[in-house]
Amino acid sequence: MAGESLPPTPTVRLRRLGATLRRLREAANLTLEEAGAQLERSLSSLSKIENGRVRIPPRDLRVILDFYGVNEEPAREALLLLSRDARKRGWWQRYGDVLSPSYLDFISLEADAAEICTFETGLVPGLLQTQDYARAVIAAVPDTDGAARDVDQLLAVRMARQEVLSRDHPLTLWAIVDEALLHRHIGGREVMRSQLQHLVQVGGSSHVTLQVLPYAVGAHAGINGPFTILEFPEIADLDVVLLESQTSGLYLEQAEEVRRYRTIFNHLRASAKSAAASRVMIEDIAKQL
Repeated sequence: MAGESLPPTPTVRLRRLGATLRRLREAANLTLEEAGAQLERSLSSLSKIENGRVRIPPRDLRVILDFYGVNEEPAREALLLLSRDARKRGWWQRYGDVLSPSYLDFISLEADAAEICTFETGLVPGLLQTQDYARAVIAAVPDTDGAARDVDQLLAVRMARQEVLSRDHPLTLWAIVDEALLHRHIGGREVMRSQLQHLVQVGGSSHVTLQVLPYAVGAHAGINGPFTILEFPEIADLDVVLLESQTSGLYLEQAEEVRRYRTIFNHLRASAKSAAASRVMIEDIAKQL
């Protein structure tokens, strides 16, 4: 994620939980009124739950899951965990004075995710940036609201996010990058050489796959722009796609939309160089700096 600003969103864990409960109700062919009557909940109460506007105690959630026939223990536990953690504060809350609420939500999603698949065209993915490269990227973005940006704190957040790759159960990251970003000398030649060497090193990790989409491919499945797919353990219905532009971002949560971007990503994987060939290519570019 290159920028620090995304559009406002509800509390992310409650939103994900509510969206899943709504899909479970719709799969059961029940209206809000019908489900509310059988669960002995008001229409307003159930609507607020599905919209992520109120927290639902785990005891009440178990009743709803029983009603919708969610019997698989891993799926139940994943949803119950969302309910328990709805108001849990993460390390990122310490930076609430310099980060937008929606960016805090993105970090929370990233921290909860089991796997991330990302396609980038302009910048090295944030989780793979070196400190010097990240500083150059953050400092390059001009102030737009008249307030000075705290580059040091934003940099600290960028680096802290990368701990998902080194925790006990690390995030699985599959990144496809356009060749063009490997030639953009962000921070100068020394900074860029170090960044490329870092990509070679981290690309050899067991939980990180890095592929380069070469110029020679020409038109490709991701030609409309970068995107990120965040996948969560146990329940595919919680997966989301993030589309980000210079000034805004959009979360796609419908199963059909997520499937579409998985298809695009799979096409990009087939078009890109293999992970091994990509590391050789990045090494060669680094040597030329």
